[in-house]
Amino acid sequence: MPKCNVCFRQCEIKEGQRGFCKSRICRNGRIVPENYGRITSLALDPIEKKPLNRFYPGSLIVSAGSYGCNLRCPFCQNYEITWSDAAERFRTEAEYLSPEDLAATALYYHENLTEGSAFQTTGMDPADTSDEFRPGGNIGLAFTYNEPLIGYEYVRDTAKLVHEMGMKNVLVTNGTASLQVLEELAPYIDAMNIDLKGFTDRYYSEVLKGSRKMVMDFIREAVKICHVELTTLIIPGENDTIEEMEQIAGWIADLTDVYEGRQGSEIPLHISRFFPRFHMQDRSPTDVGLIYRLAEKARESLAYVYTGNC
Repeated sequence: MPKCNVCFRQCEIKEGQRGFCKSRICRNGRIVPENYGRITSLALDPIEKKPLNRFYPGSLIVSAGSYGCNLRCPFCQNYEITWSDAAERFRTEAEYLSPEDLAATALYYHENLTEGSAFQTTGMDPADTSDEFRPGGNIGLAFTYNEPLIGYEYVRDTAKLVHEMGMKNVLVTNGTASLQVLEELAPYIDAMNIDLKGFTDRYYSEVLKGSRKMVMDFIREAVKICHVELTTLIIPGENDTIEEMEQIAGWIADLTDVYEGRQGSEIPLHISRFFPRFHMQDRSPTDVGLIYRLAEKARESLAYVYTGNC
């Protein structure tokens, strides 16, 4: 029986059936992405919304997503297109955009948005005029909203065209993918925001239905090939202790062979506040004061720590 190689599940999928992510299917004895080109969400966002605070801050980016996910986070912000019952309809209703069409959409906004269209960015050094920190219009394309790695073939094909057009590619991901998938995408991705959702195997396996080891392995290699920022959403009673944040920040700081000769301590970390969503509507929002305390602990190890949803 054909086996999917995208993530740790290694789903064995019968002909005509889908894997755990609900978007990879067996056709003619091969595992292919059923969601290839099926776009459920398309928007023009500030780059900080990804969130990326140290990659072309002040710029915009066309953001596109499909359907499906290989985790089962009970607090999912985009459950309508990931793994809820509501996502089922997108198999037939999602608009098809070829890689050429999506890349052309990004190019249109790249050519028609100037620096005057940029969003105002706070916390940027006005003396820094390097390309990386210069505000501008649309810089390219972000693959986001659902989990893009489960349809990595579409990401690869589109991102290659985006590069050929002189623009940037961004990946917003849970990092639950094999290093083989990362190798396929590495030549075309300029920046990633990767979720490091917690630092215990219990939380990853029991709550998220994922693999902490796979995510950590993915991050360890991703930081070598492009600009990476990490995000941890703080869920009350799950991953909200000072001790766990100390472990997260310490592990990040110890990463080696970082892109462009940086140190692990220079990898930005976004610590975000939880609001009740999806199957966790009975939880209280994360205490704002706790977010700030966790950020202060992280800053003992990391140079760039940002708080979100506060």
